[in-house]
Parts: sequence; structure tokens; C-alpha cells
Amino acid sequence: MKIKHWIIAAACLSALPSISQARDTTLFPDFATAVQEATNAGRLDGSVKFYLAGTQPAGKVSVVKSGVTTSQKTNAFNKSDEGACSWALQSALIRLQNAAKAAGANAVVNLASNYKNVEYKNSKNYECHAGAIMAGVALKGDLAIAK
Repeated sequence: MKIKHWIIAAACLSALPSISQARDTTLFPDFATAVQEATNAGRLDGSVKFYLAGTQPAGKVSVVKSGVTTSQKTNAFNKSDEGACSWALQSALIRLQNAAKAAGANAVVNLASNYKNVEYKNSKNYECHAGAIMAGVALKGDLAIAK
């Protein structure tokens, strides 16, 4: 009986490397689509506007606090990569909205992805990393008052 148990254990252990290798797929989804989805669902209240690096609000902009960061992850199990990325971005934007409101700001400007402290600036897309279990988004931006 013991040999049979060892054979089963060896077979299970030999399968682990292929199972345990983490998937880390980098995606660059559309930012505006996720913001609109969050606004339509009431997750963002519209009092704070978000501007990716390369875009600016019309009028005068006064930075209240520079270099504000957030990193959010979400459960990706049974979700598409795009769906999980949207959830992670929305969570990050909710954090930034709350930080902006607490600072008296009505905008987050110069917004860039900041995954593992490596900035990715794009005027239309954000960076997301999706795996089999988790998806994550990291952002960095400046809290500002836009007039």
C-alpha cells in the first residue's frame, strides 16, 4: 500500500509546476469605458474628473497634492481579463475620488499607470496585469482643482 501512496504523491507533485506557474498577462484597456461604467453604476459620483497624462481639463489647474498613488487588486476567478481589469481600475478610481474629495480637489490630473513603480503614460489606455486568480491596477496622479 505504501508504494501506491508514493506513486500517487509523486504524480501529484510532478503536476504542480505546470499548475503553479503564475500567469501575468499585461493588458491596456480603454480608460474612458471603465470610467463610464463606474459612473453609470454609481460607483463614481462624477464630482471628481479623471485626466490621463497627455490630457488636461479646460481652464486653470491648480495641483493640491502631487504623486498620489493607489494599487488595487481584484479576484479574477471566473471573470474575463477585461472584466477583472475594469473592476480593479474602478476600485483604484474610487480610492482616488475619495482622496481628491478629502483634499478639496475636483480632479485627478497627470494620471498614469504605475505597476511595480514603472510608469506607463497613455492618453487613452491604462495598464492592467491579469492572472488566473487576481488582476491588478496601480495608478499615480496629482490631485487638483480645475476651474
